Amino acid sequence: MPDTIAAIATGESVTAIGIIRISGETALTVVDNMFKPTDKTSIKQAKNRHMYHGELKSEDGELIDVCMCAVFRAPNSYTGEDTVELYCHGSQTVLAETLQMLIRHGVRTAKPGEFTKRAFLNGKMDLTQAEAVIDIIEAETLVAAKNAAAQLKGTVGQKVKHIYDSLLDIIAHFHAVIDYPDEDIDEFKMQDYRNALTTSENELRKLLKTHEKGRLLKDGIPTAIVGRANTGKSSVLNALLGYERAIVTDIPGTTRDTIEEKLRVGNNLIHLIDTAGVRETEDKVERLGVERTLSALEKANLVIAVLDASVPLSAEDMEIIKKIPDSTPKIVAINKSDLKQALNTEELEKQKLPICNVSALTGEGIDDLIEEINRQFPEPKQVQTGEIITNQRQAEALAKAAKSLKDAIFAITAAVTPDAVLTDIEIALSAIGELTGSVIKEEVVSRIFERFCVGK
Repeated sequence: MPDTIAAIATGESVTAIGIIRISGETALTVVDNMFKPTDKTSIKQAKNRHMYHGELKSEDGELIDVCMCAVFRAPNSYTGEDTVELYCHGSQTVLAETLQMLIRHGVRTAKPGEFTKRAFLNGKMDLTQAEAVIDIIEAETLVAAKNAAAQLKGTVGQKVKHIYDSLLDIIAHFHAVIDYPDEDIDEFKMQDYRNALTTSENELRKLLKTHEKGRLLKDGIPTAIVGRANTGKSSVLNALLGYERAIVTDIPGTTRDTIEEKLRVGNNLIHLIDTAGVRETEDKVERLGVERTLSALEKANLVIAVLDASVPLSAEDMEIIKKIPDSTPKIVAINKSDLKQALNTEELEKQKLPICNVSALTGEGIDDLIEEINRQFPEPKQVQTGEIITNQRQAEALAKAAKSLKDAIFAITAAVTPDAVLTDIEIALSAIGELTGSVIKEEVVSRIFERFCVGK
């Protein structure tokens, strides 16, 4: 029998309302000893999903808080177990004392993610839905929140379920053929199976293809800010963020390491990387910074090349722009537009590069730069919300399943024995099971729920 657990579900800061969640077989009995409804109802007899007003009292009968309480009985609760929630005033002192009272009644403090882990283990949600819980908590854009909310409803699990069921039907027939070797699968039926496997592989790969977009949605679009020393890269970073994150001086080489911050730009989360100025230098530390700049260029999904409007375009400027991979979207931000202009943009215009004139000092043109970033990464419309894979574990399971189905299709085409085909399909089934959590190792489950906050 799992023990009863409890946690403060509203964090450690002072709030208007503080929620304590209790889940387990003794939840109703324990709370009944502590909370006395105004209408004299016993919590053990309380209506399901009904809010009760009452007094929270200590073991010696002293009043701790006047608050609310709700009961959620198994199996119709978040965890699938008897669950009680106390809605107290948000004093950390009151919440801490209430939690200590619960512990004195034999309740254990919940571990991070333990409520959701119990929901998964009790069949209230599959693993993709459980992972969507932490994704929606951590979502930094509305698009990411919408995608996670749809996955919480089971979008991914439902999408792969019919694939799983289709593969089970094929496996059942192949097992019959292996058990009764005289019963061959005719060519017509074999073609049907080949078509079904091909359709399933294509659907899995379509889902898998969304992972790169999902990674950017969740972690942010890696955006390197590059340029010669002293063009104002750090100033542009500060102007985009709206506060002074990077130290700015007129001394070339001030920035010697990459500085990283996240910024929400419209529907996009931008992972800004302010880099060291690219120039020849004898300074070992600065040279390491330049190497990191070049590395950031290679990994970036967007590059903002910062030029100095007050000096002519140099060969060094163009050399930096040429270092940006052709496939990487790029924007040229011509900084210091508040000064007398000396930079001729003709060479940049020939290359059809998006150009934004900005002044990090006055803020002029920063909105145009943000608009251009959004143009480079419009909100995805071709993928239904909830069908964007943001999770590396899920992507690996999808890739494993798709590869196994490809191997099975090849085996059918090569007319190998049914047991070889069967092995590949069973591997695909196992991989889909890993995706949804129907086949999963305990250490993997533990690692997943360690990401959660206490109380969820």
